[in-house]
Amino acid sequence: MTAPLPLTVISGYLGAGKTTLINRLLAEDHGLRLMVIVNDFGAINIDKALIKARGDDTIALTNGCVCCTMDADLFMALGEVLDRSDRPDHLIIEASGIADPAAIASTAIAEPDLSYAGIITLIDAQNIDALQDDPLIAPQVTHQITSADLVLLTKTGAANTALIDRLATLGVRNPQVLDGTPLGPLLFDVMPLPRGRATAPHPAYASWQHDSDMVLDRRAMGDKLANRPHGLYRLKGFVQTNDGGYEVHVVGQYVKANRAQTDRTTLVALGPADRISRDDIEAWWSA
Repeated sequence: MTAPLPLTVISGYLGAGKTTLINRLLAEDHGLRLMVIVNDFGAINIDKALIKARGDDTIALTNGCVCCTMDADLFMALGEVLDRSDRPDHLIIEASGIADPAAIASTAIAEPDLSYAGIITLIDAQNIDALQDDPLIAPQVTHQITSADLVLLTKTGAANTALIDRLATLGVRNPQVLDGTPLGPLLFDVMPLPRGRATAPHPAYASWQHDSDMVLDRRAMGDKLANRPHGLYRLKGFVQTNDGGYEVHVVGQYVKANRAQTDRTTLVALGPADRISRDDIEAWWSA
């Protein structure tokens, strides 16, 4: 049985820097075969050295990644991706600047062959105040922000206090500045379970692994997931409870726990190192 294809939605108002982010992800050395569905094919300025083949609406790269234009029918486009014999490792959809990312992401939650891997919303730090103060635009921009599992700030070297406070009123606790740090470890499902190959450490992120025969009370597991540390962005694995096994999947604010067969509690977690440490995660889980 083929594993569900992870889907990440890249969101952000017009000019926030989505295309720049897409270019970075396509060129980054994350080792995954990505398929990126974009709105404006001509705006993707990919390094010519990476291009293996170019068609009217598709670019194939030497690293196995593919970039193509958005079909008018999203469901048809997703169907074509899932029907490919060379299915990618991860699917990214660049939402238009005025699109509802939650509506796009809901397709992953409803489609059994897709798995939800988060909404990433980019915020133009130079123009967010003006956008938020515009009564016509503000509701749309606010919805894009509040729908996000991860908020990335662009066009700034650091988040100022006023911006942090403003985003906090929208429920955003941990906005990250989009700098030169590799994004693959944070955005993509590249963390193996403890019994697989080892996780490659990276100074920008704190990673944690747990492998034991511990059995949790089912309600305690629910409480623990609901009260996880704010800096914990990704968590996945299996948990043994007194009510059977569960497969756990956390992306930002999204939490999913489905019944599953497991004989151990095996988990991996990841978060930005300036927001959380391995000891923080261990203290949370062990409490």
